Amino acid sequence: MTEGCLVKLAMIKAITFDLDGVYFVNGKQNFYKNLANLGVAESEANRVFAKSEEMNGLYKTGKWSDEEFWSWARQEWKLELSPKQIIDLMIKGYEVDPGVVEIVRKIRTAGYRTLICSNNFPARINGLEKRFGFLKDFDAWALSYEVGVTKPDEKIFEELIKKSGCRAEEIIYSDDHEEKMEGAKKLGITTFVYQNLEQFLGEIERMGVRW
Repeated sequence: MTEGCLVKLAMIKAITFDLDGVYFVNGKQNFYKNLANLGVAESEANRVFAKSEEMNGLYKTGKWSDEEFWSWARQEWKLELSPKQIIDLMIKGYEVDPGVVEIVRKIRTAGYRTLICSNNFPARINGLEKRFGFLKDFDAWALSYEVGVTKPDEKIFEELIKKSGCRAEEIIYSDDHEEKMEGAKKLGITTFVYQNLEQFLGEIERMGVRW
């Protein structure tokens, strides 16, 4: 057991980074503030954008298109904005954390593959890519709407492994929700619970990552 762990620590080749709340910050909060200015209560914004089955079960798994979800959201929020206008309102609230961007680039320059594994939807990924060009900082990504399932389903992590070009034990993946790591654990990916950026960097350094 100990020997296996030592081998694993010596073999790390890829590090997975979270997007929302790590690479990108303040997006949801700013979106809710902008919606509040249009008369949408925060509880209603959260119900539709974060908690609904339409978002998590349909949109993030690729069963609904951008047009379908945002047309539905528009009706739920009783807004006169078009789906595109609501998407633009969401995207403009996002900011990058320059410290995280620098770390991702340094780690990549040091020879590690940088990965994304995200429960997400096309309007956000495409909008943020258009605005920030962030995908150039990553070697591979597994996105729920492309795979058809959300974390913790093993299928999204299988896609991450395949696209990374690495073995499962060579990949580090962390999440602030431990239950979302279950599929990764079962496949042998190296996991730990994310608490904050300082703790994240300490953990990957402990696992032998140097940059």
